[in-house]
Amino acid sequence: MKTNSKGKNKAKEVLNEIGFDEVTEITNSDLVSGFGILFICEPLKNADGKIIRGKTKTIIKVNSSIPYPQRIRYVVAHELGHYFLHEKLEIHTDNSKTLNWFKVEDQAKRGLQEFEANDFASELLMPETVFRKFIEHKPFSPSLIKGISNRFQTSLTSVVYRLITLDVFPLLVVFISDGVVRYWRKSPDLKGWLKDVTKLSPPDDSVAKEYIDGDYEFIYKGNEKAQEISRSTWFKLNENQEDSDFMEYCIPTKQYKTIISIIWEV
Repeated sequence: MKTNSKGKNKAKEVLNEIGFDEVTEITNSDLVSGFGILFICEPLKNADGKIIRGKTKTIIKVNSSIPYPQRIRYVVAHELGHYFLHEKLEIHTDNSKTLNWFKVEDQAKRGLQEFEANDFASELLMPETVFRKFIEHKPFSPSLIKGISNRFQTSLTSVVYRLITLDVFPLLVVFISDGVVRYWRKSPDLKGWLKDVTKLSPPDDSVAKEYIDGDYEFIYKGNEKAQEISRSTWFKLNENQEDSDFMEYCIPTKQYKTIISIIWEV
């Protein structure tokens, strides 16, 4: 799918117009109503968020049944992306497929608008300048992802996407749903050829496979979240190349049967 910088650039423009470096401390209701939009948080069927654009008024609805406030925050930002970017969008509904950063195939089916709304949300909630300053001189680890999530009040998944798109650390990120690798993205600085894994089960010796076998339960906690694996688990070894130590950290979502797996070199 072809992409662009329309969402990111629009979010920067909006932040500049309202005179805020970031919107972290602003409540969802204040953030939406500040743009003259009616905000409603209520149970929604088959939708995480919805935008209804009328002739004189726009309404943004968010599913109050979403269990994580960070995800609600992201849904709000995503719908605001539609508001600022897609003027002809009169009624639009979002669910886990359109909101998920890593389901590129699903996003492609829904069009470029979903990518743009996601990119807008990322920049609005985690402005690049503030984001880079926060992680400056910090080593990558699962606790850093959690720290960023707490700092910017956004989901772990959106933090991972932000890290990989800004190419802050040399990482491999793999998205798995229903036990199959759907998509992966590798930082240019992480050298190596990935094994053929797309549309296949993750490697038997990967941490991701452990989570699938464990029915997506949190089998590792605390300092054990990052597990040591071998380069050869996910990467091809060149002739005469010796194996080396890598780490793998997984974020499972039992509700959707998905796993975000992050792999990096020790």
